Amino acid sequence: MRASSMNTRIGGISISREVIAQYAGAVATECFGVVGMASVNVKEGLAKLLKRDNMTRGIRVMVTPSHKLRLDFHVIVSYGVSIMAVSDNLIENVRYKVEEFTGMEIEKINIYVEGVRVID
Repeated sequence: MRASSMNTRIGGISISREVIAQYAGAVATECFGVVGMASVNVKEGLAKLLKRDNMTRGIRVMVTPSHKLRLDFHVIVSYGVSIMAVSDNLIENVRYKVEEFTGMEIEKINIYVEGVRVID
């Protein structure tokens, strides 16, 4: 599944959406207040915390016709933290690091908080 292609003077570069999702997920889970990615069962409306190797299922990567990225994150946050502060931090970190990693501009990042978890 190809997300983006770039041509350089040496040759072509193709980055898959899966790679972008893996990197974005790793960056997101490093953010304060984010417990992890969530897998949502639409049929039952339940959110499930994903293990580190399945975190890409909680992230959707889209490429616009103008070759910009749109990212949707389904996350579970820590109990007692400001959801707005966590979301702002996540957006800023992901925007900076993914743009540096891929060389592509991010048009939009959507955060869907699917649950809250108490951390011991």
